[in-house]
Amino acid sequence: MLSVISYFSDIKIKMSWPVESVRLFTSPLEDICSILRKGLEKNFKEVSVSVEECPDLTKAPFNLPAAGLAGSTRIADVGGPPYLVPFADLSKNYDFNELAKLIDLPDSFIVGAGGGPHEIVGMNSEMMPNLRTGTNADNNSKVSKLSGDGHELVSLAKDQACCSLMVNLFACEGAPGKVLKVRARQRIGEENFVSCIRKAITEGFPNKVVGLGGIFRMLSGAAKCHIMPNFSKIALNNDEEVSNWLKYFEMAAPMIFFSVMVSSDPGLDLRLEHSHGYGAEYGGHYHYDVTPDTVEYEAYYNLAEVLYRVDKPQNTHNIGKN
Repeated sequence: MLSVISYFSDIKIKMSWPVESVRLFTSPLEDICSILRKGLEKNFKEVSVSVEECPDLTKAPFNLPAAGLAGSTRIADVGGPPYLVPFADLSKNYDFNELAKLIDLPDSFIVGAGGGPHEIVGMNSEMMPNLRTGTNADNNSKVSKLSGDGHELVSLAKDQACCSLMVNLFACEGAPGKVLKVRARQRIGEENFVSCIRKAITEGFPNKVVGLGGIFRMLSGAAKCHIMPNFSKIALNNDEEVSNWLKYFEMAAPMIFFSVMVSSDPGLDLRLEHSHGYGAEYGGHYHYDVTPDTVEYEAYYNLAEVLYRVDKPQNTHNIGKN
């Protein structure tokens, strides 16, 4: 059963962080369609990619706090895995209303993938940011945390619009508008759905930096997802140690995922792709589907116009970016 965190602990949040930004390459969405179609057809038996009006995301089956994915689109990479491993820096807490100001869009609709606010949740967790900031603030974000031998999906309250350690986000005005609609069914290749899209963009625009963000639904099948346990007291020094520390679960459709990706790193120490999602009673970090014959995806993505890098780690590494 989905529970709600009803308390607010004394979370310590710094209100200002160093920010860098770059303009991203944008192309007419129609030009992106053929590139995505070519990449996806290598990996899925049935593929369709088109430019469509975004469905009203405030309605079922989405139930998000804004209608669309258009208007002043941007992506941001905040913090990062170096704040989690080898040891967690528990001072890295971020308020989404402050982040919205730092990315020059105080009244934002935000979706993404990040670390849950540990001082609110009481432990480490996976976060599915899904909220509005500013004038019409509304927080529909959820976290997934371990509970005993299983896991628990928890809704955050309106005044708990925070995250910890890292977050990759797509932000916009939440306006209706044109988006890329992607459908893919029956996986025949080795790539996961998100990596397939990102690599297609990288190959299609080899000398450009292109950012995408939005949502995808897994309509059938099941996905391998992880949930972070509580912070490790033992140093996690490589990807194998991180993988052994994480807890993996198979999660069945239907699920909705919030997804952010960038085609390449222009020297800003970026995580190239990050997707978190949830079903009725579970959620986590998306890795790949485990049911190639039956899996079906439906996605709505938009291009980002600007990339922001917030609180980039000074002492960095590439561990834990998978």
